Amino acid sequence: MKTINSPEVVTVDPNNNITDMVERRAQDSSNPVVYRVQKSPGNWQDVRATVFRRQVMDVAKGLIALGVEAGDRVGIMSRTRYEWTLCDFAIWYAGAVSVPVYETSSPAQAAWALSHSGTKVIIVENAENAAVIDQAREIKETDLAALESVLVLDDDALEALIEAGRDITDETVEERRSAASLDDVATIVYTSGTTGRPKGCPISHGNFVRLSANSKATIPEIANESHSLIIFLPLAHVLARLIQVLAFDAGLTVGHSPNIKSLASDLDSFKPTVLLVVPRVFEKIFEGATKKAEKGGKLNAKLFNRSIDVAIRWSKAKIAGNVPPLLEMQYRFYQKLVYSKLHNAMGGAVQYAVSGGGRLAPRLGHFYHAVGIEVVEGYGLTETTAPLAVGRIRDFSVGNVGTLIPGTRVRLAEDGELEMQGVGLFDGYLDNEEENALSFTEDGWFKTGDLVEIDGKNRLTIVGRKKEIIVTAGGKNVVPTPAEEHIRTSPLVSQAMLVGDEKPFIAALITLDPEVLPDELEHLGLPRTLTPKEASTNPRVRESIQRFIDEANAFVSKAESIREFRITDKDFTEAEGHLTPSMKIRRPQVMQDFSAYVEDIYNRTLESVQEQGEKFQAYRAEKSEKFEAYRAEQSEKFEAFKAESAEKLHELGEKVQKYSPIHGKHSAEDADESTDEAIEVAGTEWVVVDEDEAAAAGLLVEEPEDAVDQAAEPAPTASKIELVPGIVGVVPLKVDTSKKVITPKTIAKATEEAVKTLEKEAEAADQQAEGAELKVQVAEQKTETKEPKVEIAQQAPESEEDALLVTQTSPATASLIKEPLDESTDFDQQPVAKG
Repeated sequence: MKTINSPEVVTVDPNNNITDMVERRAQDSSNPVVYRVQKSPGNWQDVRATVFRRQVMDVAKGLIALGVEAGDRVGIMSRTRYEWTLCDFAIWYAGAVSVPVYETSSPAQAAWALSHSGTKVIIVENAENAAVIDQAREIKETDLAALESVLVLDDDALEALIEAGRDITDETVEERRSAASLDDVATIVYTSGTTGRPKGCPISHGNFVRLSANSKATIPEIANESHSLIIFLPLAHVLARLIQVLAFDAGLTVGHSPNIKSLASDLDSFKPTVLLVVPRVFEKIFEGATKKAEKGGKLNAKLFNRSIDVAIRWSKAKIAGNVPPLLEMQYRFYQKLVYSKLHNAMGGAVQYAVSGGGRLAPRLGHFYHAVGIEVVEGYGLTETTAPLAVGRIRDFSVGNVGTLIPGTRVRLAEDGELEMQGVGLFDGYLDNEEENALSFTEDGWFKTGDLVEIDGKNRLTIVGRKKEIIVTAGGKNVVPTPAEEHIRTSPLVSQAMLVGDEKPFIAALITLDPEVLPDELEHLGLPRTLTPKEASTNPRVRESIQRFIDEANAFVSKAESIREFRITDKDFTEAEGHLTPSMKIRRPQVMQDFSAYVEDIYNRTLESVQEQGEKFQAYRAEKSEKFEAYRAEQSEKFEAFKAESAEKLHELGEKVQKYSPIHGKHSAEDADESTDEAIEVAGTEWVVVDEDEAAAAGLLVEEPEDAVDQAAEPAPTASKIELVPGIVGVVPLKVDTSKKVITPKTIAKATEEAVKTLEKEAEAADQQAEGAELKVQVAEQKTETKEPKVEIAQQAPESEEDALLVTQTSPATASLIKEPLDESTDFDQQPVAKG
């Protein structure tokens, strides 16, 4: 079992906690700017360390005055904004534990997190969030009896807290703040729940502090006070929380963007040098740039597509340390024409980006590298306080999540699953011993659930989630992530999800992006007014998406390729439970809500198999009937041929007797002996005719005027010698023409050979007829063998031989049943995915 250990390079006082970072920054004589708050669009106001500490202290006093005790749970339900961060630190200063709740949560989701954690107070952003909490109280399956207060930020909740806490002393807050150690719980973060009910993860002060300290040493080019960062990911997500703590610890200036729709203007006005993103953000930016280029006309679209190719090639060469001069010239050309404009659209100052929460397609990593942004991918889980590995700037590469953060140990299980220990790992799920037993090995290693590959430089590449692997009816294991990522690069596509567990083949559910759909429809020459439901069945839309599916199929084996797809009539949404806040697909929920599409895919295919089986039966019967007719016709022709040949031979014999009289028999009656008897006469009894007699009989081979010595020339074939008028073309006689005079003996020998040739041809014809009949019998046996399998096409085969090749329902893919469908099957032609 391969094990990698990255020793901790920074040790932290065990009596410290997260709030010590604030104390340290506030004591800095430079009183640095720690946050910038947007008071109005484009108007950012600096918040210095001392001011931030004072605000945190005042809110903490209000929480203490409200009755919050050390260790109590205080929830936060809000968009990403400065007040979220302020409340988070204030909760820690009050000695309490924060419980983040996604502001998009349903009443049931909020109820589960608040009841399971025993939350006492929750701070929400607005009246809508407060209404969700009110509805959560009505859910009978959960108990919110511990929830005493709901504070609304938009209703001046912070001002009210500050006012309520005026009688609380600084010493009281200091006592609460300093009481926590690295071992104490700082927050309870709930997993996204992609495979079931969210699990509560108690994350300690030590997880945050130790991981932050060692991360600073890992990426010092990013984690330093010269940089600024704008956060727009949900702070309820553990990655955003860790980056917020790391940024404060490392000295970055941080801003918040609560509305993704205003992100472009926020980037332009804030001008961050570092971005924290999930892959979908970069995908959307890329799609937007592609769409804009297409709207600019064919030339612009062609130039942009060319710039993508140059960007990828330049990035690969740059990483390898050898950029050819011509490629560098091309890069500089597109740098002015394309890359610089896209870079300016993201604020114009971004140098680095940290991408997490999912795998970034390598082609996008290379593209943004050429744009001027080095994107380092990180990997981790809620249970590991986000990153356990991250890419490096000093050894920059694309397509992996880098090496381990110091203080982390990993090993690969036999099936490729990554197991880990380290400074970021939590101690176990809250009140869930059953899940703890499943998630940890007997010797204390945490099972991440991710399949990982490790290269020679100890860089990790995520293959996919173990639970998301699709196992087809043929036993093929398919990782859906790479294909899904590629399909999502289509400007038309919002989400893509592969299906096919225990099914005969892989298929896909695809949703259209409603935001860009009108423009994309116009680009395809379709009315902008088409609804997503109407567009989902439009042939041009399907053809456009088909190209991306074909490209995705080119990177996988035939058994892993997408054979069918359906475009749903609506998008996957977080509100309906299809997506997590970090844009991950909740596959069980999608399968439940869109089951009709999946059933349609495989039911139609089963019907197609049955229909094709019936067609094959009819085809077999028709071919059998036609073959029998053909065989009879050929037999008649062959018998006629033999009769005609015999007659010709008989005529030949008579003419031979006429022109070559036998010794002792001169009369006409003597010459009327049968042909067969004449041919059997020994050659010594045949007379030799002289040259004049041969010429008179037409047996002399005439020489062309330009002929050379006959002995030096190859003998002409019988087909070129008219031995007897009319015989040429009936039987080819191979006659020895080395002599000018051809004797009856020579003709007799040639005749014998001609008869033998006829007999061989007859034998070959019979063999051919028997072979054709055998093929029909084999086809019948194959058909009879496959007929019962049509009825169980959707069942897992008992063996490879029993597996069915399930044909597609569209005209482009419909074909007869050919070979077993499994990972070893090598089809003659790759089926095209059609719906």
